[in-house]
Amino acid sequence: MSKSKIFTSALITIGSFCLFVNEALAQRYMEKLGRGVIAINQGEGKVYIGWRILGTDPDDVAFNLYRSTADGNPVRLNNQPITQSTNWVDTGVDLSQTNSYFVRPVLNGIEQASSVSFTLPANAPEKQYISITLATPEGYRPNDASVGDLDGDGEYDIVLHQTGRGADNARAGYTDEPILQAYKIDGTLLWRINLGKNIREGAHYTQFMVYDLDGDGRAEVACKTADGTIDGIGNVIGDPTANWVNRDGKILDGPEFFTIFDGRTGTALATTDYILSRGDVCGWGGIGGNGGNDCTGNRVDRFLACVAYLDGVRPSVVMCRGYYGRSVLAAWDFRNGKLTSRWVFDSGVSYPPYSDASPYSGQGNHNLSVADVDADGKDEIVYGSCCIDDNGKGLYSTGLRHGDAMHVSDLDPNRPGLEVFGIHENEGWTTKLGTPGAAMYDARTGQIIFGIGPGIDVNIGVAADIDPRYPGCENWGGPGGLRDAKGRTISSTTPSSANFVLWWDADLTRELLNGNHIDKWDWTNRKTNRLLTAWECSSNNGNKAVPCLTADIFGDWREEIIWRTSDNKALHIYTTTIPATNRIYTLMHDPQYRLSIAWQNVAYNQPPHVGFYLGDGMAASPRPAITTDISAWGCLTANEAPDEKSLDRTR
Repeated sequence: MSKSKIFTSALITIGSFCLFVNEALAQRYMEKLGRGVIAINQGEGKVYIGWRILGTDPDDVAFNLYRSTADGNPVRLNNQPITQSTNWVDTGVDLSQTNSYFVRPVLNGIEQASSVSFTLPANAPEKQYISITLATPEGYRPNDASVGDLDGDGEYDIVLHQTGRGADNARAGYTDEPILQAYKIDGTLLWRINLGKNIREGAHYTQFMVYDLDGDGRAEVACKTADGTIDGIGNVIGDPTANWVNRDGKILDGPEFFTIFDGRTGTALATTDYILSRGDVCGWGGIGGNGGNDCTGNRVDRFLACVAYLDGVRPSVVMCRGYYGRSVLAAWDFRNGKLTSRWVFDSGVSYPPYSDASPYSGQGNHNLSVADVDADGKDEIVYGSCCIDDNGKGLYSTGLRHGDAMHVSDLDPNRPGLEVFGIHENEGWTTKLGTPGAAMYDARTGQIIFGIGPGIDVNIGVAADIDPRYPGCENWGGPGGLRDAKGRTISSTTPSSANFVLWWDADLTRELLNGNHIDKWDWTNRKTNRLLTAWECSSNNGNKAVPCLTADIFGDWREEIIWRTSDNKALHIYTTTIPATNRIYTLMHDPQYRLSIAWQNVAYNQPPHVGFYLGDGMAASPRPAITTDISAWGCLTANEAPDEKSLDRTR
């Protein structure tokens, strides 16, 4: 046998072994995180400390917590390894000097390597947040944010959308150029990307995905670009002199691109044509919303985006266009520096009266979700009232039509699998269709579990476990007051907001987040109680009243909130300082939750959810089928032949 044949045979054997191993384990590659230690001065010599359990830690991992000062050796604060939680309140601390905290995991009685420490400077002010000073351009304000490990150090960095004048697709008007900035948690500005005049500013245009898309241990940034986009090192994409803005302030002509940027430097790594292009701008109408149509860009320029593990192991990015009628989802892989089209789903063009429309037409929301709805290890895209399978084929359509808010999780732990709760628009002639204003359906099959308010237009709604007396997640929005997971009214009085929810205090139920404050539902007295107000901060997007981001950024499993300060000069990252007595691994290692953070900035922001039931009476959280070992990714890529269908057109 020739040497070439022997070498080829060896490659086939190694490649087949790698493929077998990864298929057998069905582990997703996810970011390798540190311990995320955080220390907050609570006053009177008390310091709250929190840190992460990782999704890859063994169940019996314990921790030793240390404090060190500039003039002394580290002091262990616990007598026995900590096993009940991942937070601690240190007392009697001399806060006139610098104090640093770090943890060491304990496995089988043996201490492991230390985490990166968190330093509380001398005379640190008593405050419940970390402040990041911003380089906000004149006339701009901080808006949506996302997080990712941009430099590979195991801790999260922030990508921030700075907005000037914006305009909704339904209206004419000129906008400012959208700007993306990247910051480390210590306030270091990493880069600035100007998307340019040919990307309109507004919630429906500027979706940006932050995720490690190529397995190099560092997150990339993916978004729609156009002629004149300037990357983080000053390179211009396309024609820098082109101006495609029409007299209405809209951009309905000219090339459209899709770009992957390096998360560390902001450099454009690969650019290709955006799929799908506008085509006939009059061909995007359908039965969603008021069931209308237009040729002015209101329906053709409605964009969404997400990240999904379509092969069950590695992430793909999905860029979407349209949801009132025609809906197109384009899945991309970014591998070895190249962009490759994985698949395109297209519900097709239909014109009034839409008698020939696909059942998937008009079913999209102002948001989406990603979840493994059929438990096959691969993700589906829950596109409002329909679902697209991991292979790019339609899985089902419920016919519930377009809506503004949606929640996907194990909302009812007494039913198998996941559920979807959403609210829906009924306007104009579409009220005759009698679709529910609020409904819950089975995420695997699309079967309607309950629907209320036929023909009623509902514009806000939420699902979360806020009352421990009833199993599963309560829901509210539309008629019927506060309902249990079966849709039965349990209170005619509803919480004061139906916006964001988060895990904040010591119990397993969720709290209410709206504007610049956190509330707790008092189920006994049927009222909300204020837990925290960030007086110096403001929310975003008018009456949407959303933060820049909520996510489990550091500390234990509970969530942080990023708000902008009212003067637009800083971000404040608020974290809980309430000691908890439960052990849950970082939510960022739950695949569905992590992908929820990636899509949270999309259009009408929605709160993240985990892929299991996390609430009062929950079972032990399931161990995630993930790996943070980059070699698992490399094993698969070594088995791949070069893809000649690559659409990479780096400029």
